[in-house]
Amino acid sequence: MSDLHFKTISELAAMLAAGETTSVEITQAVIDRTAAVDAQVKAFLSTDTEDALAQAKASDERRAAGKALGPLDGIPIGIKDTLAVKDQPLRCASKMLENYVSPYDATCIVKLREAGAVIWGRLNMDEFAMGSSTENSAYQTTANPWDLETIPGGSSGGSAAAMAAGEAIATLGTDTGGSIRQPAALCGVVGMKPTYGLISRYGLVAFASSLDQVGPFARTVEDAAILMEAMLGKDDLDSTSIAPQGETNYSEALKTKKGPWKLGVPQEFFGEGIDPEVKANIEKAIDWYKSQGCEIVDISLPHSELAVPVYYIVATAEASSNLARFDGVRYSHRSEEAKDAMTLFTKSRGEGFGDEVKRRIILGTYVLSSGYYDAYYLRAQKVRRLILGDFEKAFEQVDAILTPTSPTPAFKRGERADDPLAMYLSDVYTISVNLAGLPAISVPSGFTESGLPIGLQVIGKAFGEADMFAVANAFEKAHDYAQQTPTL
Repeated sequence: MSDLHFKTISELAAMLAAGETTSVEITQAVIDRTAAVDAQVKAFLSTDTEDALAQAKASDERRAAGKALGPLDGIPIGIKDTLAVKDQPLRCASKMLENYVSPYDATCIVKLREAGAVIWGRLNMDEFAMGSSTENSAYQTTANPWDLETIPGGSSGGSAAAMAAGEAIATLGTDTGGSIRQPAALCGVVGMKPTYGLISRYGLVAFASSLDQVGPFARTVEDAAILMEAMLGKDDLDSTSIAPQGETNYSEALKTKKGPWKLGVPQEFFGEGIDPEVKANIEKAIDWYKSQGCEIVDISLPHSELAVPVYYIVATAEASSNLARFDGVRYSHRSEEAKDAMTLFTKSRGEGFGDEVKRRIILGTYVLSSGYYDAYYLRAQKVRRLILGDFEKAFEQVDAILTPTSPTPAFKRGERADDPLAMYLSDVYTISVNLAGLPAISVPSGFTESGLPIGLQVIGKAFGEADMFAVANAFEKAHDYAQQTPTL
């Protein structure tokens, strides 16, 4: 039982059904593993072991009564610190929300509870999900379990690192510009962003509302599919939520969807800025698909070079609006030095927010200001439509698109701390997917010579998750990268 913490959801579900283990044993294994390694990794901001074991005990009692709820019943799942879990801290890794405790569950948490999952701990992140390295947390810097001197990616770095280190069986993250897929690639696990609207955003602290999406981290594509099935669905509490379309029994579809597929490769993603080892690795993965009978089609996404500047106008504009609510009056940090209404606002926000959040609020406020709205925000929205058009044209030719997830493997901590532009380019291959509202998944595709993970990104059509999972699953099943774990 000593390696329960590194098993998959499907493996543990089979063991639970066969009576070979219990949810309490699984949860205790995860708690013990976290106690053993989290001082090095620093993935969790907080845990409540008593509550987790109580949930596990309830799961075991349910199963003993013949009322097991499905494959997630009794499985511990870690939660990013931007998703509301009733009676637990909800800080978004920010001093601004240091003492805030959520009075309700996010819709995705409600659905996981209905599936019997054990909600386990609060995972570190970049403050308000703004960052690509998890160095912007106000509390601690998470380390990459494969090399503790390097970053785990971001903003969901705690969710990815906890998976790689065996501190959870699965975790949830959020993806606004690549914040699930990029850390998944850098930590050697599976990370998936769904079609915009497929999972409710209710209970997710908003960063950029037209881009934010909740998604799973898992050890395998099948596990990610199982989590997606549990969380999807239209939600009246989220006005942008959309009823599922097409095939949604993703894990079952993996058994029948075997290809071969027509796969697009955008040449714009293999030019300047990509690390030579990453480029060679992804080209090798593409060759593997070709060897399996897939037709590889050269495609063009000509406006992808504009994705980073467009993203940092749209996302910061929405962030400046969404974060205006944190003013020291209602439920955020309140400065003790405030002497009147104006200093209450300015000092509370000045003390509560970190530098990166302030930078993005200032930029977003500027692009929305009178006289600049048309020049920046409106123009960015027009280019965003062109980026979506590129994808729509490409998907007239192909079933899915293959790209690197990140242009580089994990970099050293502090290496880009003083260069925001270099940090922003970490998401250059993931941002356009958010702007277009499409699904995408990162799967482990190998390692650098120094032992750092590399990720392959598979981009699907809108609501084409079943085909996207199948393409990724075919590669995963033919390689053993997903089974490898770091030494801690």
